[in-house]
Amino acid sequence: MSDKIIYPARRLRGEIEVPGDKSISHRAVMLGSIARGTTEITHFLNGADCLSTISCFRKMGITIEEKPDCVLVQGKGLRGLSAPDGALYTGNSGTTTTALRHPCRTGFPCRALRRRIPECKTHAADHDPPGPDGRRAFQLKQ
Repeated sequence: MSDKIIYPARRLRGEIEVPGDKSISHRAVMLGSIARGTTEITHFLNGADCLSTISCFRKMGITIEEKPDCVLVQGKGLRGLSAPDGALYTGNSGTTTTALRHPCRTGFPCRALRRRIPECKTHAADHDPPGPDGRRAFQLKQ
């Protein structure tokens, strides 16, 4: 066996790309939805939980475009969310469910959601048991 000596590098050059973060991806969609104008989210974590958040905010009237390198959220301001026509499916996403039920606990601006869902200060939703596909319906009280 031969000995190998490794010397410290004087400097490192190059770039690294950090993968998307689930927590940041959720919150970027939520905050982009209540901001005015376009929010561009890069390094979005394209997993089922984050896609549940996109789906719910689309059902509340937010235009969200998924591109290969980013997600574009067309925010409507603090009063721009619309009441959904039916149940919101949060999938298995605890972050999405918590943000819609108890926005203050997740750092999501409470007043923006309470304008559309007055009961969200306490318990804003009823959960149906999971269906055959494992999804749980999330029905907001109007």
